[in-house]
Amino acid sequence: MILRSATASPFARKVRMAADILGLADKIEIRNVNNADPSDPIVQQNPLGKLPVLILDDGRAIYDSAVIVEYLDSLAGGGKVIPASGGARFDALTLAALADGMMEAAILIIYESRYRPDQTPYKPWLDFQRDKIERALKALADKPPALAVNIGTIALASALGYLDFRKQVDWRAKYPKLIPWLDEFRAKVPAFDRTKPDA
Repeated sequence: MILRSATASPFARKVRMAADILGLADKIEIRNVNNADPSDPIVQQNPLGKLPVLILDDGRAIYDSAVIVEYLDSLAGGGKVIPASGGARFDALTLAALADGMMEAAILIIYESRYRPDQTPYKPWLDFQRDKIERALKALADKPPALAVNIGTIALASALGYLDFRKQVDWRAKYPKLIPWLDEFRAKVPAFDRTKPDA
């Protein structure tokens, strides 16, 4: 299989971390996407042009990150990082949705300057995105999630790692209760360090 991704993408990191945890990392070749190159096949692989995309051996493309992780979980036998049923399943999926929303808002903050380099970043838009992240962080700090290794905690670790990498919000200063949570996750899941983006 081929994973079209970018090292800095928190969504790609979520997939790579899940693949590592599931013992599938050696079955996936990583190929970077070059969004600046109009000839990059990412738009044929995913009409939205978003990454990551998993290309299967038969040429089919699977996207987005949540679907890719579910596919990998099924390859590993199912119920490994996505609980099969009950409250644990919906708790994990809800946490994953919250973390994905944080990552989306964080990426939009980056895109505001990347794709409008000739204009002053629009502060109300940046504040709107930061407020999403801040509300999520506050909710998580008020009640840190249990440290099961599942799609929710993988996504949250990816989100916090992305905020460390790009600095959209100084979560460590504002929500220090989440620091030991991430430290424990990192100690429990070596894939977190193995998937760290380049500086």
